[in-house]
Amino acid sequence: MAHHLDDCLRRLALEPAILVSVTYSRGSVPREAGTWMAVFADALVGTIGGGHLEWDAIAQARAQLQATPTHPQSRTRDVVLGPSLGQCCGGALTLCFAPIAGADAPALRERLATPVTPVALFGGGHVGQALVHALSPLPFAVRWIDSRDEVFPDPVPPGVQTEHSDPVAAAVRDLAPGSRVLIMSFSHAEDLEIVAACLLRQRERADLPFLGLIGSRTKWASFRSRLRARGFVDAELDRVTCPIGLPGIVGKAPEVIGAAVAAQLLLGL
Repeated sequence: MAHHLDDCLRRLALEPAILVSVTYSRGSVPREAGTWMAVFADALVGTIGGGHLEWDAIAQARAQLQATPTHPQSRTRDVVLGPSLGQCCGGALTLCFAPIAGADAPALRERLATPVTPVALFGGGHVGQALVHALSPLPFAVRWIDSRDEVFPDPVPPGVQTEHSDPVAAAVRDLAPGSRVLIMSFSHAEDLEIVAACLLRQRERADLPFLGLIGSRTKWASFRSRLRARGFVDAELDRVTCPIGLPGIVGKAPEVIGAAVAAQLLLGL
């Protein structure tokens, strides 16, 4: 993800590495084409799936790294995953071993950047904090918004941008198009205003594909009644998901909710 790439480029400014990337895959394999890891002399950033495949690739990369000053060319290796590798996935892939250095950083940032989906998370409470930790390693760019001062931890997880907004619903108007919105502020009154602002934006632009509200079915029934009184119709209100989280996961601990909501967002990608 983005923080793996940042870590790789920071290290690359100090020492060279071998970029091991999956350029082709067929059948059942640990990771898909485009997956990469950077192998440094005494460090590793990223993964191509673990197991014997990765262990063997790291050994080859480090041997190549030692020879790079005299043999700087890239190499490829075709791998069939079978008993000889201790990985009986049954698929095949091609690995590319490419020497990289600090001068390659701009091209690598463009090439390896992972597409991310914007998420707007309203609420800096316990569930919000658990959720940003769940989302940080995943392909999401999180905009974390609250009306309270000094509510966010320091530091925040990688890939998370914090924002103070008072009134908090005012932040809805300039969310990135395509944002998945999660609403879990400290107050039901704030939650209601955020939902209303999101529904108005949906009415005007239809560019918020997921509107999730934390709470019970009873809470949502109350909100539906109030929002109908503001002129929203059932077709609009049906766009709101409440409760949030993958169905069947019923725990209420913040970390459980965070995992359930992260899984729900991944299913929607």
